[in-house]
Amino acid sequence: MGLCVPVSIPVSGAALRAGALEVIVLGGHLLLYPTGVCQEKVGAGPPATRSSATSATRPPALLLHGFSDNRSVFVLLRRALGAGGRRHVEAYNYSPFTRDLRVTARHLARRVEELCTRTGQEQVDLVGHSLGGLVARYYIQRLGGDARVRTLVTLGTPHSGTSVAPFMDAHPLVRQMRPDSEVLAELAAPAPGCATRCVAFWSEFDALMAPVGTARIEHPDLRVENVQVTGIGHLALPAHPTVIAAVLRALDGPATAVSGSSEATSVA
Repeated sequence: MGLCVPVSIPVSGAALRAGALEVIVLGGHLLLYPTGVCQEKVGAGPPATRSSATSATRPPALLLHGFSDNRSVFVLLRRALGAGGRRHVEAYNYSPFTRDLRVTARHLARRVEELCTRTGQEQVDLVGHSLGGLVARYYIQRLGGDARVRTLVTLGTPHSGTSVAPFMDAHPLVRQMRPDSEVLAELAAPAPGCATRCVAFWSEFDALMAPVGTARIEHPDLRVENVQVTGIGHLALPAHPTVIAAVLRALDGPATAVSGSSEATSVA
C-alpha cells in the first residue's frame, strides 16, 4: 500500500475570482435558459436609441450561441448593442440536434440572406460564442459568407481545436472541435481574398480551451485582431460588461486591416 501525500496546487487570486464569476454567471444563465429555447420572432426591429444616421451606418448584428446553449446567453450583449445604436440585433438558435457544423453553417447562410432581404442591408456583423464562432467562420471562409459579413467577433472559440472534455467525444460536434478534425483542417486551408474582418477574444482563464491560445485566430489570409481578456472565464465572456464594451468597439472598428493576426491589449 502506498502512502498518500496531499499535494498543494497553488491557485492565484485571479483564477479564484474568475472561477467564482463563472459560478455566478452559470447560475444566472440557468435561470434564463428556458427563455431562449424557442426561436425569437423577427420583425422590423425596435427604433435605435441613437440618431438614425448613425444607426444606418451599422449593419444588422446576428449572434450565434455555443454548444448545447441558446440565444439567452446574449441577453446583456443584445441590450448593449441596441443601446449603442443597432436597429437590428437578432440571435440565431441552431438546432440542438445538429450533428455537423457544416450543415449549421449552411443554415446560417440562409438566415443571413433572409436578414439582409428583410432589412434592406447588404452586409451583417456576426458575433459567435464558442462553437458559434466556428460556425460563423466556416460560413465566411468556406461558403462565401465574406461577401455578406463585414465583421466577425468570436468569444472563446476553439479556432485551433480544444482537448477539453474527452468524455464528450461521442457527440459529432465535439469531435469537430478537436485539433485533428476535418472541419478545422478546412478552416486552416488557404482563404485568399477573404473580405471579412475578424476579431477573436480569448482568455487565459477559459477552462474549455486547451490550450488557452486556441481561441486565437492564426491564419495568414484572414484580417485578424486577437484580443486577450484577463480574469474572465468561458461562460462570462458574452456577459461581462468590460468584454461587451470591447465587442461594441470591435464591431465599430476600422473596416480595413492587413492580412495576418495582430494582438490587442487586454480589455479586462
